[in-house]
Amino acid sequence: MRAIGARTHLPVSHPAFLEEFKAPLPEPGPKDLRVRVMAMAVNPVDTKIRASLADAVADPPRILGWDAAGVVDAVGAEVAGFTPGDEVFHAGDLTRPGCNAEFHLVDFRMAARKPTSWSWVESAALPLVTITAWELMFDRMGIDPGGGDAGKDMLVINGAGGVGSALIPLARRAGLRVVATASRPETRAWCTALGAHDVIDHRDPLEPQAATLGIRSFPFIVNLADTSAYWESTTALIAPFGALGLIVEPRGPLPVGDPLKAKCVRIAWEFMGARSRFGTADLHEQGAILEQIAELCDNGRFPKLHTQVFHGLRVDHLRDAHDAMERSTAHGKWVLDCERNAT
Repeated sequence: MRAIGARTHLPVSHPAFLEEFKAPLPEPGPKDLRVRVMAMAVNPVDTKIRASLADAVADPPRILGWDAAGVVDAVGAEVAGFTPGDEVFHAGDLTRPGCNAEFHLVDFRMAARKPTSWSWVESAALPLVTITAWELMFDRMGIDPGGGDAGKDMLVINGAGGVGSALIPLARRAGLRVVATASRPETRAWCTALGAHDVIDHRDPLEPQAATLGIRSFPFIVNLADTSAYWESTTALIAPFGALGLIVEPRGPLPVGDPLKAKCVRIAWEFMGARSRFGTADLHEQGAILEQIAELCDNGRFPKLHTQVFHGLRVDHLRDAHDAMERSTAHGKWVLDCERNAT
C-alpha cells in the first residue's frame, strides 16, 4: 500500500521531512479493523511524534496521523459489531502506525460508525478532538454532560484550535456559559460561530478582560495552549473548588501549592492516548464517545469542524498542514480527502 512517513525529525522545509513509500498491507490482529482510509485529519500530535524521532532513524518510516474515516476492509477474529463494508471513523492508538496510508489498523473498541449524513472529510475531522474534549470535560473535570452545571462560566484558552473547536459546542450543550480566547479576526469569528458567548484576546492580560464581562473567577478553565505561559493567569482566575483542565506538557516545573491548594482546585490532565497506551479496561469508552458524537451530527446538533481540505494523500499536502500546526496558525481542522486514492 502507499504510505507516507518520517524517518527522523527534519524541519518541514527539508525535502525529506516526510517520504512516500510502499508498505505491506497490514494484517488485522484479533481485535482490529482494517480500514481503507477515505479521509484523514492532521493534528499537533503528528508534529510532536515526528519531533520525537530527533535521535532516531525509523526504518521503515514512522507513519503518522490519528484521525480517519473510511470503509472496513477486514476484521479480526474477536471483533464484534463491525463487518466489512461498514463506514467508520476513529482516532486510534498513538503507539501504532498512523493513518497517513491507504489502510489503517484500529482496535474495534476505539471506532464507531461515522455520521451517516456527513461526508468522509467532515467525519475525519472529528475523532481525536471530540474524544479529547469529551474526556477532558466530562471524565476528568467532572462536568455534568446532562446540564447539572448549566449556567456556570467556563474559560477556554485557544478556543479556535482543534480541541477548542470541539469543546466549545460540547460545553454549550452542557449548558455552560463559554468565554473563549482568540487573537485574530478570523479565529474570533470562528469561536463565535461555534457558540462562544464571549471572546477575549489571549495576547492581553486575561483578568481585566474577564472583569469587563462581570466575571471575577471561573469554576471551569480549560487551557488548550501553553500551560506554562498562562499558569499565573489561570491560577488567579480559577474559582475555589474549580477544575483546571490541561492538555499541553508544561515547559518546566510549575507551583501547584497555594493558591491552588487553598482553593482546593482540581487539576485535570487529559491525554487521548492514555487508554490505549496503558491498555485500560475502559478502552471501549472511546468508541462509545464517537457513537454519541455521530448521533449529534446526524441530528444536526454538532457543527462541522473542517476549515481546510487537501485532495489526495501527498507529501506536499502534509507539509503544509504540519507547517500550520507548528506555527499555530491553523484554526478548526485540516483534512486530506483521499477518496480518489481509494478508487
